[in-house]
Amino acid sequence: MELDPESLPIRERYALLISSILPRPIAWVSTISPEGVPNLAPFSFFTGITSNPMTICFCPINNRDGRPKDTLVNIRATKQFVVNLVTEAMAQRMNLTSAPFPYGVSEFEKAGLTPAPGRKVRPPRVAESPIQMECELFKLVDVSDGPLGGHLVIGKVVHYHADEAVWNEGRPRHQDLKAIGRMGGAWYSRTQDAFEMPRPMTAAEELKP
Repeated sequence: MELDPESLPIRERYALLISSILPRPIAWVSTISPEGVPNLAPFSFFTGITSNPMTICFCPINNRDGRPKDTLVNIRATKQFVVNLVTEAMAQRMNLTSAPFPYGVSEFEKAGLTPAPGRKVRPPRVAESPIQMECELFKLVDVSDGPLGGHLVIGKVVHYHADEAVWNEGRPRHQDLKAIGRMGGAWYSRTQDAFEMPRPMTAAEELKP
C-alpha cells in the first residue's frame, strides 16, 4: 500500500496516525483558566524530549469545527500545566474527561477526581495519579489552524511528584505503575506484558572502567 497524505481527507490522515503510532502514552493534562476554573483532558500525542532541561511535550489537536481545545486556551493564558499519568485503575475516569464539556466546566468534578495544589504552578494536580509533572510553558509551536489542525506544546518540568507505591530505587517501576497506552480507535493497551532487552555495548565500551 502506497499513500500520498495530501490526497487523503484530513480525518483519514488522522486515523492513519493513531493506527500506526502504537502504543501511545497518555498525558492527562490539567490546566486552569484565568478565572480559576480547573480543566482536565487526555492527550495521546505525548512524549519526553530531553533531560537538560527536563522537558516534555504533547500535541493538542483542534476540534472538528476548528476551535482550539480548552487545554490550549488555558495554556496560552497562564503558561502553565500539569501532566498526570494514567493507570489502569483510572482508565474510566480518564475517559470521562475526554467528553466535550463546555469551556468553564471542571472535568475534575464531572469525573469525581481530587484537585491537589501544585507546588510551583497554579493548575491543580490529579491527586489520584501516582505521577504528576508540574510544567512551565517552554515553547508553543502552532503547526496549523482549522479543523484537526495541531499545536506542539513543550513544557519544562519544574516539579515532579511520585507516589511511594510506585517508587523503587530512585525511579518508578512500570510493574507498579500499571500505566495504560492509547491504540487506534477506542482501543487501549496495558503495559504489564513487557520484556527486557539490554542495549548492546561495543568492545570499547566494555573496556571502560
